[in-house]
Amino acid sequence: MEFFKLEIVTPEGVIFDNNVKQVTLPGSEGEFGVLPGHATLVSLLDTGVIVIDNAEGKEIAVAINSGYVKVDEEKTLCIVEGAVAISGDDNEIAAAIEAAKKLLKSAETTNATIATAVSKIEKIKG
Repeated sequence: MEFFKLEIVTPEGVIFDNNVKQVTLPGSEGEFGVLPGHATLVSLLDTGVIVIDNAEGKEIAVAINSGYVKVDEEKTLCIVEGAVAISGDDNEIAAAIEAAKKLLKSAETTNATIATAVSKIEKIKG
């Protein structure tokens, strides 16, 4: 199984830096996936949820409000204005979901984009 490095950075610092199988990103033109060996590109990121399939096969979600991504064959770097990772035990996840909803709703974007991202966050808890 091939992996590539994913790094998510905010003004406060690095919030994710690890090898992953794939990542789905909320691009400004719509969601897109990145796999190992992906062609080089730079894209704006819109308000939404980054969904990470990590090396252990676990899915991790990170809510973001805006940013950009640089993809090359071996590394994907996301520079975002604000981010909240959804992981941990049930209490941590509940608090992270509320923080993610707040971050998404504060973004300067369309109501439809915010509603879609919040809906995706709410489904994480199941």
